Amino acid sequence: MITDPIAVTILLATFLGLIILGFHIVFAIGIATIVTTMYIDIPLMTVAQNMVKGVNVYALMAVPFFIIAGEIMGSGGISNRLIEFSNALVGWARGGLAQVNIVASMFFGGISGSSAADTSSIGSVLIPMMKKSGYDSEFSTSVTMTSSVQGVLIPPSHNMVLFALVAGGVSIGELFLAGLVPGVLLGVALMIYVYVLAIKRNYPVGDKFNLKIAAKSFWRSILGLGTVFIVVGGVISGIFTATESAAIAVIYALIVTFFVYKEIPLKELNGILGRSIMTLSIVMILVGTSSAFGWLIAYLKIPAFISDSILGFSDSKVVVLLIVLILLLILGMFMDMASLILIMTPILLPIVTQVGVDPVHFGVIMMLALGVGLVTPPVGSTLFIGSAIGKVSIERLSISMLPFYGIMVITLLLITFIPELVLFIPKLLMK
Repeated sequence: MITDPIAVTILLATFLGLIILGFHIVFAIGIATIVTTMYIDIPLMTVAQNMVKGVNVYALMAVPFFIIAGEIMGSGGISNRLIEFSNALVGWARGGLAQVNIVASMFFGGISGSSAADTSSIGSVLIPMMKKSGYDSEFSTSVTMTSSVQGVLIPPSHNMVLFALVAGGVSIGELFLAGLVPGVLLGVALMIYVYVLAIKRNYPVGDKFNLKIAAKSFWRSILGLGTVFIVVGGVISGIFTATESAAIAVIYALIVTFFVYKEIPLKELNGILGRSIMTLSIVMILVGTSSAFGWLIAYLKIPAFISDSILGFSDSKVVVLLIVLILLLILGMFMDMASLILIMTPILLPIVTQVGVDPVHFGVIMMLALGVGLVTPPVGSTLFIGSAIGKVSIERLSISMLPFYGIMVITLLLITFIPELVLFIPKLLMK
């Protein structure tokens, strides 16, 4: 039972009202927390203490390192090498450039861990190239955006680090491994759809497969791909913690980008660090305000109320998971992914574990469900980036995305109701 219905109403009404008025999610969370805390006459120092407690976590140090490593690799020519390698692998197929887009995103997602970074880097090269080759703008942009969602699944993903942080006791290494198959599965599903559509629309065919060119392009891109091996290999082998592997990944990225590839001068490092700090500052203040917000909703017993409501409606695992999926998909349309991970994990994780869902499994489910929100209106960040790069209106892009939404939801249902797709590799390598 909720302890104070009026306080809950104030909290939610203030939060939603500020979101509707266009306030940034950080300010909406922070102001709603402060106003409600003042109403229930708790010292505001409690809010500050919970904000500090939220960011004073060792595991959280991995997040800035992953952000910096991804920013360095994304700026240093790695995307062009991955496109070249992907083209050698799949460019020969009907609709080859679209297939290249998907495979390149699969590789780049394993470096940046960010859908937005993937769309910006890969899209700025491939979308104009696809349009020149006869692909329509909506299709080119839709393929780029949808395939970029692989970045939140394929390790290393800083969003998975956030989930592990909030969930407590969940292995980051297991989460990284658990995201591999779902990420690849999403890519394969997209490739099948794109191939069928390419035949129907008679999209162009690329050059024939050449093993020598494929081997050469792989050799050119292998140093970039090495970041993934360092992070994932180090974590699952136990040589490094997630934080240590992220720090080593930054050093590796610096060496590869500035002293091996040498496509950008060392003076560009200031700009890279500046962009990383901007991103990191948003993430950290979001973690702090969300921690205080989470403490308040726990104090008001909102999680217990939601849990009792869902489990009171049905204790069926299938029904509970469907309700949770619908909730995440709807919330993902209106709120930022990181904030939802921080706010909703403490609420939903106890519910799904109560019906027998593994926390690692749920972490991957949450990543993809909220990843869909990155490319849906009205506030999908990747949708806006794709619209700007592809020069396509949000309205037209949203319509062209409908079949791609379908593919992502089908993939989401598969990984939700066939848990072995998610848990097989972690059980094989880490149990």
